[in-house]
Amino acid sequence: MRKGRLIGAMSRHARLPLWDDQTPEEKLDTLRGLLLDLYRYQLDDALSAILRLLDAHRPADAKEARDIELIKRLMAEHPNIISQNCEVGHITASALVVDMESGRVLLHFHKRLKRWLQVGGHAEFETDFAQVALREAREETGLTDLSFYPPSRDAAPIDYDVHAIPQHGDTLAHLHLDFRYLLVTRKGADLAPAAGESTRFRWLRFEDALASGDEIDDSLKRLLRKARAVFEESPLKA
Repeated sequence: MRKGRLIGAMSRHARLPLWDDQTPEEKLDTLRGLLLDLYRYQLDDALSAILRLLDAHRPADAKEARDIELIKRLMAEHPNIISQNCEVGHITASALVVDMESGRVLLHFHKRLKRWLQVGGHAEFETDFAQVALREAREETGLTDLSFYPPSRDAAPIDYDVHAIPQHGDTLAHLHLDFRYLLVTRKGADLAPAAGESTRFRWLRFEDALASGDEIDDSLKRLLRKARAVFEESPLKA
């Protein structure tokens, strides 16, 4: 939706019943509509850029294709999908880190989900999810030389995945719409995660990671296969 249409939606005539005559539920719906219109206006450029990324991506399998279509639908229905305050879920960013010296891939053990995963996390009022992935990877690993691979000023995800996050305390169950990038380092031995981050890491050959069985899920295996293919087409150079 373009900004001209958004401005038109935000400036439409007031309708009956008037505010003072509305029920609490009607007032809540009115406020929610106004808030979503503001999100659409404020984030229009960012959402359009995300749609271009999604449209340009070639899914590797039926699951990824369905997930991309789901992301597009949720973006249309929930313009605050970038924010963690979106009740249905939100976009996240993660990265598979590969050591350029050994060709090994880094996995870490997620403390709450109890699974071996790539590094990643949530946006903090950011709309550039490549930079979210890079920031989260630096925080979780302490590796200061991380960079996108293949080198690019406009890094794009190599994989998209939608997965369910269970309820935890007063945080509702929700979806993570994960944008997944590929990062490399030359200093894999310098792992130094920030305080509070997971300290359980594994550097694995692609073959060993893919042979891990149920320790890693199918979507991570797909990401691993994609990353391996990238390096086969454009080999790592020491």
